[in-house]
Amino acid sequence: MHKFLFFFLIAGMLSSCNGFSQSDESPPFNEELHIGKKVEKLGISVSRIFQDSKNNYWFAHEGVVKYDGSSLIQFTTEDGLYANRVRDIQEDHLGNIYFDTGEGINKYDGNTIEKLKITDDPVKAKNLNPTDLWFAGNWNTNGVFRYDGKNLYNLKLPKHEQDEEIRYQFPNITYSIYSNYTTFKDNLGNIWMGGSMFGTCRFDGSNFFWVSEREMTEMDPGPSMGVRSIVQNQKGDFYFASNVTSKYRISQVNDETVYEKLPGIDTSKEPNADWACISMTMDDNGNYWMAQYEGGVWKYDGESFTHYPILINNHEAELFSITTDRSGVLWLGTHNAGAWKFNGKEFVRFIPEISKK
Repeated sequence: MHKFLFFFLIAGMLSSCNGFSQSDESPPFNEELHIGKKVEKLGISVSRIFQDSKNNYWFAHEGVVKYDGSSLIQFTTEDGLYANRVRDIQEDHLGNIYFDTGEGINKYDGNTIEKLKITDDPVKAKNLNPTDLWFAGNWNTNGVFRYDGKNLYNLKLPKHEQDEEIRYQFPNITYSIYSNYTTFKDNLGNIWMGGSMFGTCRFDGSNFFWVSEREMTEMDPGPSMGVRSIVQNQKGDFYFASNVTSKYRISQVNDETVYEKLPGIDTSKEPNADWACISMTMDDNGNYWMAQYEGGVWKYDGESFTHYPILINNHEAELFSITTDRSGVLWLGTHNAGAWKFNGKEFVRFIPEISKK
């Protein structure tokens, strides 16, 4: 099976894995609002982890689960979510929480879950404001989604030079070749999109700029698995995580945007390394952390690698995401081993403490 399609299918399986332990007769968490249910523990499939400004943790699986330090509250389609598979969790400057389900974007204001509707306005879709939120959206849509606090817009990507070549190679493809895995706002406020087929694309409010080296596109014989994560270091250089972790320097030359490919982060010669970086982040000390699908976590300090195996039944767990919380603590989301937290020496399985009151 084509490796890109393999990862696409695995992502879809998240919504069908073992869920949370809960009683069918348990009352709603909020008797007045009738939204959310208490659950006793996290399930084994937790794709995303996010900490909000009130220090609540949100875990994505079978909807989302909020952990406030003493209880776990699960929200699903019964509470208003578009779907129970959540691809991304974000917070705006007012404290509202957003869930990108791949089938639609939801907004949670602390009381209700709203289904955001798309406003068809190609001009306003291209606005860039500091408080905007950006979402990758679903596989059937060209481009990404911008939310300005009132309206949700679809920013469509222009035709890529490899468009016809891709369509010829994949004539029966069932999703948009301009769909994306991730969005990223750089230190100048530009929006980057980690694409499924054509590498990565930057939008500066006026123009689109593609970085489409073959190892990041489906034209690579590797093949590519799409750009899953984008990281910018203190010098302004970018890392794009795919089947390799590539490094690029973007600059302006005579009013033209150009890029220079630099030596990336190559784990291929390291023992126990997997072939692909499924997710990537950078810590407060400038170290790069890469989660490989079945290769554990790799830390790169600029000179050497440190491997952190994530084992379940003596086998490497299937990793999906790595992120840092507001205190700089590293977290892992996995397909088959729950949530993990870094204690400074190793990653350990996260078991929430639940109040019995």
